[in-house]
Amino acid sequence: MNSKPEYSLSTRAGADGPLSGVQVIDLSAYIAGPYGCTLLADQGADVIKIEPPSGDNMRKYPTTLEAEHRGFLGINRSKRGLVLDLKSQEGHEILMKLVKKADILVHNFRPGVPERLGIDFETLNLINPRLIYCVVTGYGETGPLKNKAGFDQVLQAMSGICSMQGIRGKTPEIVNGSVVDYYAAALISGGASSALYERERSGLGQYVGVSLLRSALTMQSARLVWAEGEPANIGRDFRSGGITGIHPAKEGYIYLSANTPHFWKALCNKVGLPELAASERYDSIRKRAEHAAEIVPLLQAALMNKTAIEWETLFGNDVPCAAARQIEEVFNHEQVVAEDMMTTFEHPLVGTYQGMTRAIKFGRTPGPKPFAAPVFGQHSDAVLEQLGFTELQRNKLRNDSVVK
Repeated sequence: MNSKPEYSLSTRAGADGPLSGVQVIDLSAYIAGPYGCTLLADQGADVIKIEPPSGDNMRKYPTTLEAEHRGFLGINRSKRGLVLDLKSQEGHEILMKLVKKADILVHNFRPGVPERLGIDFETLNLINPRLIYCVVTGYGETGPLKNKAGFDQVLQAMSGICSMQGIRGKTPEIVNGSVVDYYAAALISGGASSALYERERSGLGQYVGVSLLRSALTMQSARLVWAEGEPANIGRDFRSGGITGIHPAKEGYIYLSANTPHFWKALCNKVGLPELAASERYDSIRKRAEHAAEIVPLLQAALMNKTAIEWETLFGNDVPCAAARQIEEVFNHEQVVAEDMMTTFEHPLVGTYQGMTRAIKFGRTPGPKPFAAPVFGQHSDAVLEQLGFTELQRNKLRNDSVVK
C-alpha cells in the first residue's frame, strides 16, 4: 500500500505509522466505534470525527472534569473534529465529498437510520467502491434482536459474563470498565485493517460488521464449550480454587497467581508456609482447588504480616502478583513510564492533561505522536477548507447551522 496516497486529505505530522495516509471517517458515538477509530489513529490514520449538532452522547454523561468530558478525551485522542448536520442537504453533500476521498467509514447507527440519511453501504459503495464500511451494532445484522439498541452492560448480562463474574448461585456482577465495548473497538481496528489489506489485492472495499454480541461471546470463548452429554449447569469456570485471586494484606490487597509448581513452591516459601508446598495433598492445581478451604485461610493469615506493596516487592519475579492500586497510581508506575504509555496533551479548554499514548508498538513505523481529542467542532473550518470551501461559503454553512 502506498503510505501516502493522493486521495488522502491530509498527512499527520511526525513518523509514519502502518496506516499513515489512510483516511477514516468516524460517525460513531459512545465507546466501541470511537475507540476503534482511535486505535486506527494510533497507527497513523487521519481520523475525522463527525459529530451531529447535538454532539457525541458521551459528552452528555456526568463527569468530574469541568471543561470537557473525561471519557470523551480518553476515547477520542488523535482525531480532527467536524460538526455536521447530516439531515441537511448541504451536510449530506459535504459528507459525500469526504466519502469520495476516504478509506474507512465507521458508524454505529441503528438499522434503518443509514438508509434514511442516505449513507447506507449500497449508496456509499457506488460513490467510492474502495471504501471500507464498518458498522457497529448491538446484536448483529440478522435475527429477532437486530433492531434493538445494544449497550456494553446489557450484553454482559445477556452473554453470561455477569453470572460468571459473580459467585455461583449469588447475585450476578457487572464488570466495570466497558470491557465489551473496548473489545469491540479492537475488533473494529483489526477488521478494518484486514479489509484494507484485502483491498490491495481486489481493489474493492467491503462491508465489515462488528457487534457487541459477537464481542461479548468472543470474550467467553474459553467457557463456550459444551460437550455432548454434559449437563446444562456444569461449572464452566477454571479459576484456581480461590488461591489465584485477590487477598487482603496488612494494608491493601494483593492479587496472586501461583498455578505452576515453581510459582506455588515460591509462594509457600515466601509467606513462611513451606509445608504446604511439600505436601502431596496440595501438589497440583486441581488438588489445591479441592482443598482451597484448608489452604486459603492459612495463606491469608500469613499475608497479614506485610502490606500489599511489601509483598509485591518481596515476591519480585518469583510469584506473579500485583498490589491492587488505585487508578491514579497507574499514571506514574515505573513500568508504565518505561513503556512510554502516558503522555501530556495540550487541550484548548482543559489545558494540559495526562493520557494514554498508543496500545501497539511498531519498531519500524512507530507512528505520529498522539494529540488531544477535539473540542466540539474544533477542526470544522480546516476540514471544509481542504475540501475547497471558501471562507464565505464556510460562514454561510455555519449561519445555516449545517456546520459548527
